[in-house]
Amino acid sequence: MTDGGSEPAADGGSESSAGVEAGGPPVRRLADWNAGELRTLAGEYGTPLYVLDLDRVRENYRRLAAAFPDAELLYAAKANALGDVLETLLAEGAGIECASAGELERALAAGAPGESLHYTAVNPPARDLEYAVDVAADHPRLTVVAGATDTIDRLGERGYDGRLALRVNPGVGAGHHEKVRVGADAKFGVPYDRAVEVLADAAGRGFDVVGLHAHVGSGVSGEALEAHREFVSRMGELARTVERELGGLEFLDVGGGFGVPYRDDEESLDLAAVAEATREALGGVDARLTVEPGRYLVADAGVLLTRVNTVKEAPGTTVVGVDAGMTTLARPAMYDAVHAIRSLEPDASGRERRPETVTGPICEGSDVLCRDRPLPASERGDLLAIGNAGAYGYEMASVYNSRPRPASVVVDGVESRLARRRETVADVTRPERAATEPRD
Repeated sequence: MTDGGSEPAADGGSESSAGVEAGGPPVRRLADWNAGELRTLAGEYGTPLYVLDLDRVRENYRRLAAAFPDAELLYAAKANALGDVLETLLAEGAGIECASAGELERALAAGAPGESLHYTAVNPPARDLEYAVDVAADHPRLTVVAGATDTIDRLGERGYDGRLALRVNPGVGAGHHEKVRVGADAKFGVPYDRAVEVLADAAGRGFDVVGLHAHVGSGVSGEALEAHREFVSRMGELARTVERELGGLEFLDVGGGFGVPYRDDEESLDLAAVAEATREALGGVDARLTVEPGRYLVADAGVLLTRVNTVKEAPGTTVVGVDAGMTTLARPAMYDAVHAIRSLEPDASGRERRPETVTGPICEGSDVLCRDRPLPASERGDLLAIGNAGAYGYEMASVYNSRPRPASVVVDGVESRLARRRETVADVTRPERAATEPRD
């Protein structure tokens, strides 16, 4: 679903000049999407609308697999748990990393075998843990990853003694925002210097200890790669200590967090260099390397389409109101994230450019998708596209202000289909009505 150069981008973004490597070009800019096809989808399904290109998901996976040919690749489902995405990646050979019981249930529904699943919940609620233990009874090759001794105790209390990996806090964090630099956050994992002790105790209690897990953060690229190298080096050292003192491990999971360029002037991640640096930093370990990317596989496979409903002149800027906001795409409000915005109007390239502040319909000052961005002068009824929306877009959507969540469409080759219908207010209020209905 590319323009092929037939229609210039209208947001000032440049076409990707990166060469093609295994799995397609390493970065897909918003300018690369076919504006005519996006207009057709918006006309058929309405807005706001998430569009996800499954071919691009496959390209991204194949590029990653080529860079890490000997590693186990797990998809971090929290980036986008749409069933079509899970099924596509499972068909490509990926496993699934699940951060909740809900993601575990969705992975199983998508056809994931137990041996391809890691359940890596943080402080799991009781009902979640009980569900995972029940699943493991039917799928004994499922791996449960625990990040606290209490979690191990709670598993034992529920009769679980199956495959166990330990999440470790490596003391090194990196990522695009302080809220996602989990590697040094005490919330995540057992302290590094207690890992061997905790693993020895778990093995002594009959658990099948199979691996180590850690994650440095999300959106790692550029200068943060040095922190990634330090983190991997520390985990390699720990794995060698475990192998020496407790015996072999099946895998060492160093997480994901591979970044994508959200700004037009950012370069794509040199994945081959990252893979080589990871192997060098890891050093010699008998355990299999496991990585679990999320954003890298789906971010540039998705766009969000939104319609302009209000144009208001204000001092120093023009406020452009659209029908998508922070309940549709939370990242700008939550992380000050930058997403490319492009007018999809056929005459946009000929319009005067002016600073525009694009805002949503939510009654919050934080409901802003961009501020003072040079854009072709917007008019009521225009269709805009928001780029890199395939990761943490719909997954973080909410019904704040009682706003139903948007629809999702997948494009697969030349075919498109509705993957998730648009919610209604009745969907939002159904749990309340069900709570008052008489029980049999």
